[in-house]
Amino acid sequence: MKKPELLAPAGSFEKAKTAFMYGADSVYMGTSKLSLRSRVNVDDNELIKTIEYAHSINRKVYAALNIYARDGMYKEIEEQIKNLKLAKVDGLIISDGGIVEIAKNIAPEIPIHISTQANVTSYHTSNFWKRNGAKRIILARELHKNEIKEIKQNTDLEIEMFIHGAICYSYSGRCHLSDFLASRCGNLGDCAQSCRWAYNIYLEEKNNPGNLIPIETDENGTYILSSKDLCLIKELPEVIKMEIDSLKIEGRLKTEYYLATIINAYRNAIDDYISNPEEYNYTKYMKEIEKTKTRGLTTFYFNDKNNKDFQEYEGKQYNPNYEFGGKIICKDEDYFSKHIIEIRNRLKLGDVLEILIPNQLEAKEFTIQKMWDIDTKEEIKYVNPGKEGQKVILEIPFEVKPNWILRRKK
Repeated sequence: MKKPELLAPAGSFEKAKTAFMYGADSVYMGTSKLSLRSRVNVDDNELIKTIEYAHSINRKVYAALNIYARDGMYKEIEEQIKNLKLAKVDGLIISDGGIVEIAKNIAPEIPIHISTQANVTSYHTSNFWKRNGAKRIILARELHKNEIKEIKQNTDLEIEMFIHGAICYSYSGRCHLSDFLASRCGNLGDCAQSCRWAYNIYLEEKNNPGNLIPIETDENGTYILSSKDLCLIKELPEVIKMEIDSLKIEGRLKTEYYLATIINAYRNAIDDYISNPEEYNYTKYMKEIEKTKTRGLTTFYFNDKNNKDFQEYEGKQYNPNYEFGGKIICKDEDYFSKHIIEIRNRLKLGDVLEILIPNQLEAKEFTIQKMWDIDTKEEIKYVNPGKEGQKVILEIPFEVKPNWILRRKK
């Protein structure tokens, strides 16, 4: 049985390291201006450092150049492709035909992956991109499983598909709502996520202008444009049987805690199914996934083209019982059970923490018994993350390793 690539998002070098630690075969990143997450500020040096690190551990990095470019951007695009060529990036994620042409001319040795933004929904379109230099297509998220199978059977391109993460309100991300409401163009990487906003809906009778009758009475308005998050953990066996080449998780803006939890769940699920398909039980992986703050979960159109259960009408995040506790930095040399932790939320004596262990689905749990101030070495009862990177010394009753992620039970 073919094992698919597990592809994870990385909004920084540190997030890439977390993704690899928890089981990602590859990560995708972008630059600050030329991908569809321009608020993820990844400069060239950090991107190159990530590529070098990935290659040192036999992993891959794909760089997103998937904006729809204006003519004034092509000089910068050319320079970016030259830099990525020198860095030996493993693939370029591109939507725009003009950028595809530039990439083919400057760096023909770098594989071209056609972004989901290009709305590939048929094998005819797939084969068009093959004739124009693509090695891989990233399918539109709106496809039914039978449509995916048909594409797979009628093209020899590599196929990549999303299996988890946020779904854009518009067709595979081709949205102008943010540009219209906030003058921030999603197709140039500056989406304001206007579909996640609360809207007040009114009815106006044509012959009585100005007399607005509210349709919704909820004081929070209506989240009529907001979607649930995609989750195909239950359908993973079907996806693997289809021999999809790469399974993609969405979320370059997500925390290291989110990445560790979701990647670890899918890594274990893939490996367990490959080794023992008869015993696959999605519920244990779902329990881990549900320990992240997320919207409601949906299979979108994968099982049913008529599915209507994918809108998030309440606009809230679920699973609030766990949160990012911190990250293990190193062992305190003075005492074997003391470890320096970079904290991400308030911690206090008596809190229950879980340690996410790479390649192990079940987290290890302990209760905070003792903490020390990082500077004074004095015992403390609680600590608040007053600044980014704040650290505390924590007593952990078993062996742990640097960069493992802690989550706190609320």
